[in-house]
Amino acid sequence: MKKRLSYFIIFPIIPAVVIAGAVLFSEKMYAWISLCVVFLSCIPFFLAFEKRETSVRRLVLIAAMTALSVIGRIIFTPLPGFKPVTAFVVLTAMYFGPQAGFMTGALSAVISNFYFGQGPWTPFQMFSWGIIGFIAGLLSGQLKKNKVILCIYAVFSGVMYSMLMDIWTVLWADGYFNISRYLMAVVSAVQFTIIYAVSNVVFLLLFSKPIGKMLDRIKEKYNL
Repeated sequence: MKKRLSYFIIFPIIPAVVIAGAVLFSEKMYAWISLCVVFLSCIPFFLAFEKRETSVRRLVLIAAMTALSVIGRIIFTPLPGFKPVTAFVVLTAMYFGPQAGFMTGALSAVISNFYFGQGPWTPFQMFSWGIIGFIAGLLSGQLKKNKVILCIYAVFSGVMYSMLMDIWTVLWADGYFNISRYLMAVVSAVQFTIIYAVSNVVFLLLFSKPIGKMLDRIKEKYNL
């Protein structure tokens, strides 16, 4: 029951809130929408765990992975589109589950945007990185075992992130989903999409083994 509820919050409740924020509310409301998404993103994580001590340890590790994601995004500021955020979100999901992956993605977006700048795009970034983490958690077994599948998912994540953000572009410009404008936005973002997809592959191949081993040791040591 808790698992179904957590999945229901992640999809469709959160995307409905994000889309409603873009279509129904003024630009000044984005901060409240972001806060609402943060709150909703945390609920599935806390529903997934019952033992207080274990939950606290997991939360500390997830906070550390979120911090790495945020710092990585800031460090690579000079290289537009070439970011390690997806890699850290996916790795978190692979070792701590879909709920943790979603929360890490959502928090990475909203926290890093205190540096890059908050705006009406923030809730969409939160959902986009969050859903990438959520799906990675569902596919964690395959992603851990097979580097080819991991690379395919890295490319898929780059494409999905770009296409989801293009939805925001269209909704914010027209107030409704204009398919013609959306296709134009997708085409115009091809260069960014390719760069981001390549960066996902690079960072996941670079970090999956060392960080994966570290997370495995910590999980075994503390019985997480």
